[in-house]
Amino acid sequence: MIERIHLSIVQQVEEQGSLTAAAGALHLTQSALSHTMKKLEQQLGTDIWLREGRSLRLTQAGQYLLAVASRVLPQLDLAEERLGQFAKGERGALRIGMECHPCYQWLLKVVSPYLTAWPDVDVDVKQKFQFGGIGALFGYEIDLLVTPDPLYKPGLKFEPVFDYEQVLVVGKNHALASAAHVKPQQLSQEVLISYPVDIQRLDIYNQFLLPAGITPKHHKTIETTDIMLQMVASGRGVAALPRWLVEEYAVKMDVVPVRLGARGIDKQIFLGAREADTTIDYVRAFIELARQPNGETGKVNQALTN
Repeated sequence: MIERIHLSIVQQVEEQGSLTAAAGALHLTQSALSHTMKKLEQQLGTDIWLREGRSLRLTQAGQYLLAVASRVLPQLDLAEERLGQFAKGERGALRIGMECHPCYQWLLKVVSPYLTAWPDVDVDVKQKFQFGGIGALFGYEIDLLVTPDPLYKPGLKFEPVFDYEQVLVVGKNHALASAAHVKPQQLSQEVLISYPVDIQRLDIYNQFLLPAGITPKHHKTIETTDIMLQMVASGRGVAALPRWLVEEYAVKMDVVPVRLGARGIDKQIFLGAREADTTIDYVRAFIELARQPNGETGKVNQALTN
């Protein structure tokens, strides 16, 4: 009774704001669109919209149908895409969402050998899902989510693939550069530079500063790692980043990693996927490859593709 066209119409009317605009987006006449939905309303025995002057307002039934459309249409689009790839003899595509800025540099080291091992699988990295990747997984917009902060939900599976230490980054001439570790109180007069992320999701706040009742003198946000580290190197502030990333940049920039607290802050990068997709061979292979230390990827690649 409910067909894909009904879901598409409800979704487009909501997005476009009118029947006329929705009809244009769907390449239908307005009369055909109206007739299609009127027929559905008669079959269901309930209204989808209520007219308020020239505008339409979704009824409770319409709101429910819109929610169904938001869940089902991306799945249908993905199914058509995958089946089209199968028809062309292609393996498929792996769409990866990023939920952390520094993870991108780590991901590049995994993608390169993966593309070599799986030449018939395309990889697409989507950074627009930073800090909103759970919805993208449920909405079938991505297949894997790279995140240091997994949210365990029914239907999703997160697997740790990489351990790292979160450290303070200071310039080589900074007073803390030679310290074995830094205490929260020592950052009370510092300018803290971070990615544009909510404070509750910054480890240096929720695991280091706030438990001690400390806030930095000032907090600046910068989107790119290179500019952030250039600011740190020039003495404009300090930052908190993964140790492995800082050590890579330390070769070309005058920055130094310093442990946060005597015990440090240990973190992990996780790969999240829909539970049903974790058995797909090329998805599973990416997860297994991501677990391998540098230098062992070649051996693993060969095993995974055999």
